[in-house]
Amino acid sequence: MIKEKIVVLGSGESGIGTSLLAVKKGYNVYVSDSGIIKNEVKMIFEKYNIDWEENYHNKEKILEADIVMKSPGIAEDEEIVQIVRKKNIPIVSEIEFASRNTSAKLIGVTGSNGKTTTTLMIYEILKNFGYNVGLAGNIGKSFAKQVAERDYDYYVLEISSFQLDNINSFCPEISVITNVSIDHLDRYNYSFKTYLESKLKIALNQSKKHFLVFNSDDNELKKAIKKTNIKSELIEFGFKPKKKGTFFKDKNIITKDKNSTMMVNLNEFQLKGRHNLLNAMAAVSVGKLLSINNLAIRDSLLNFKGIEHRLEHVLKIQNITYINDSKATNINATYFALDSISSQTVWIVGGIDKGNDYTELLPLVREKVKAIICLGLNNEKIINIFSPIIETIIETKSMQKAVYLAQKIAKKKEFVLLSPACASFDLFKDYKDRGNQFKSAVRNL
Repeated sequence: MIKEKIVVLGSGESGIGTSLLAVKKGYNVYVSDSGIIKNEVKMIFEKYNIDWEENYHNKEKILEADIVMKSPGIAEDEEIVQIVRKKNIPIVSEIEFASRNTSAKLIGVTGSNGKTTTTLMIYEILKNFGYNVGLAGNIGKSFAKQVAERDYDYYVLEISSFQLDNINSFCPEISVITNVSIDHLDRYNYSFKTYLESKLKIALNQSKKHFLVFNSDDNELKKAIKKTNIKSELIEFGFKPKKKGTFFKDKNIITKDKNSTMMVNLNEFQLKGRHNLLNAMAAVSVGKLLSINNLAIRDSLLNFKGIEHRLEHVLKIQNITYINDSKATNINATYFALDSISSQTVWIVGGIDKGNDYTELLPLVREKVKAIICLGLNNEKIINIFSPIIETIIETKSMQKAVYLAQKIAKKKEFVLLSPACASFDLFKDYKDRGNQFKSAVRNL
């Protein structure tokens, strides 16, 4: 019997996980990476007799595939992807491939902002209630790797638009969309409509027995859902009171359906900001759908500490507060960050622009920002937008210099906020590297 051949494009987390699951399921596996494959990854491939190539795509070998798994970092317009498309070879994402090989109940979370926090909140609620649950997708270990090594009864998946672009049967029991704002437009021909449609794919295969939990305060998202043929039951969350759905009132998250009302008091909730209350509302909505009791949900949320690099309090030095929000890679995330700051701020911003419209930030910048430090290779757009309202704008390519300058400008009871609104790859490995360099520079002041 001839084995089906799967070609895995990329040797990162999703590539490794897909390869291991494919071997377990009896596929002939071939990994192709246009860059260098790490030595420790090569050792894994050799252990499982997986063929691989690096710094090159062998088109002849790739076109022998019955199915191709494309890592999310590989753009649709890359030559090898276009060649595979022309040959009508199916291309899938890791979440698609893994979901075909598990019978677990899936909870998928997507959105421009808040998806990591919301995913973690939901995971903590399920885990603390005693469910056998895995955490995967953009967070935690590879979904495919977990299915290969230790399958769970439930998975909470953080899912990017890039992963959703290559699904065809993936179907979560519960889908969550936290919000949709301008992000990654460079990958979607600078079309917000195309990007929004990509996010809505999370509910594409759902039926009437499934649920779509979404932020009804997001008007663009709400309008798009109304126009889309979504078959799942819609569960709204947001700050406006609802006859059915989840909302916030008097420090309580209230969720209602036809038969009952559940109230979760968040008087001691540790996370600050309106956006974190929205994340918590989404998590409570999921908890109620899974019949998890009020006390278990409340305890999980009150003990939740937040995530690294997202409005992370680093230190207070000479009564100046330093906040690491390196995970803010788009305008909406930075909007939330500035909105949560209570005093005058030195704002460190910049990196690779993904189609940002900085004018959305003008009211908050005018109100709260006393100086801007541009940390990127191309800062012209930021300078042009903000120079009419901010007198002090400084450019630098060094995180250490940025923090040093911010310390000189900030006064007592003020803030230094790293919230770049941009991707990090011009000067840093990723947003984590950028955030870690910020924290190290602050600690060395």
